[in-house]
Amino acid sequence: MRIALKKCLGWGSMMLALSVAMSSAYAADTYPDKPIRLIVGQAPGGGTDVVARLVAKEMTSSLGQSVVVENRTGAAGSIAASVVSNSAPDGYTVLLVSSSYAIDPNLMKLPFDPMTDLVPVSLLAEVPFLLVVNPRLPVKNVGDLLALAKQKPGKVTFASGGPDSSGHLAGVQLISLSKVPMTHVPYRGAGPALVDVIAGQVDFMFASVLSATPLVKQGQLRAIAVSSTKRSASNPQLPTVAESGVPGYTSGSWYALLAPKNTPPAVLDKLSAAAAKAVHAKSVSDTLSLDGAEPVGSTRQEGQAFLAGEMDKFKKLVEMARASVN
Repeated sequence: MRIALKKCLGWGSMMLALSVAMSSAYAADTYPDKPIRLIVGQAPGGGTDVVARLVAKEMTSSLGQSVVVENRTGAAGSIAASVVSNSAPDGYTVLLVSSSYAIDPNLMKLPFDPMTDLVPVSLLAEVPFLLVVNPRLPVKNVGDLLALAKQKPGKVTFASGGPDSSGHLAGVQLISLSKVPMTHVPYRGAGPALVDVIAGQVDFMFASVLSATPLVKQGQLRAIAVSSTKRSASNPQLPTVAESGVPGYTSGSWYALLAPKNTPPAVLDKLSAAAAKAVHAKSVSDTLSLDGAEPVGSTRQEGQAFLAGEMDKFKKLVEMARASVN
């Protein structure tokens, strides 16, 4: 009797699993059959919103269904992330985030788990910083900058848009890897920080390509490196920080597409392929390059590995920033 009951339960479990698998397969075969909501946690017109609208337009063409951008601002993007993490895992509600997604868990308590409640669909693009210095500073490259900082421990200063901002943490990483002490000077935004680097009040900063490039061309700033792992297509003449004597260095901003956990893998694969195709479309890649962004379009497995690495990196950098940098 017990054996028969166990067999019956075993067959029941197997049939349930088979039913779920068949249902998922069917969902993937018919997906998408209605519009997809692309949620953005930032206001219209900002960098994340612009990327979302560029990608949504191309994904609409590729998937045959409208991808509609919806801005849900507030709480540094966590409201939008909460909406998506609590949505049905069917591929019809997805989230576009920037690198702040990996920083925020270290700064505030979130109503969701950023590593388990949402899963990466694709790393869309990376945006390196330009390492810029005041042109009157006697440095031509990263080696010169570090040598100067060694000669004057703690006297060489770097600006950022505020404590725990991505520009601040880029400087913290440079200090950590080079073992050379430098002093952070926080501002209320990257714009005022750039103004004081130009004026010579602060020695250098990690600045966005978009805002810094015109100032470099005008001679108001000197660019000595890019922060990415490889040279930027928009500034191919500039070496990376890593190849300039700081092995392992990489920083900058990025954009990624996420979906609720338990979304069927086949659906995620369709979304990932459409997202990768979108960022490499000429109209999108040309627009991204104007902002200094480099299209990526990763697989979801590559996106998962990247996000895990960023979460770990920023956790350590925020801890270091609070422990040793003003």
